[in-house]
Amino acid sequence: MHPTSQSFLLSSVYRFEESHERIIKCLNVLTDEQILFRPNTVSNSVANIVIHLMGNITQYILSSLGGASDERDRNSEFVPRDHFDRALLTSEVDQVFNKAKETIQSMTEEELLRKRSVQGFYFDGIGIILHVVEHASYHVGQITYLTKMNTDTETNYYGGIDLNVKND
Repeated sequence: MHPTSQSFLLSSVYRFEESHERIIKCLNVLTDEQILFRPNTVSNSVANIVIHLMGNITQYILSSLGGASDERDRNSEFVPRDHFDRALLTSEVDQVFNKAKETIQSMTEEELLRKRSVQGFYFDGIGIILHVVEHASYHVGQITYLTKMNTDTETNYYGGIDLNVKND
């Protein structure tokens, strides 16, 4: 595999793992009520955002790149919920992210360049991975905001790291 492709895959998996860890961290500090909280009728709860993200990752990575059947019902991801199973939601996050990371890590040069139709769009493997990493990051931002709003605490994602260090 070309070093640039290998670097892309390693960077993608790193960012993907970062999103996974942040979602789990937020789910672990929120109460059930806070996970179901919707700020208004046009906004989603953390539960809805997580369910939506799992649907997106499954469709784009596990189905499109990994060959699993596409069973996604996107509209159902946004239905307001009044209950959920925390253990099941956390387990699904772990399973989907871990399977997606394995799929990304197993990509060959040919598979990275092969174009596919996914959700009505036409992307190569690089475009699909880039979409999913960006999409996960976007929704992690929403989950983080709702977590901070509901708990009035910092997430400390970078706890112990001096982010004021200057570049070499």
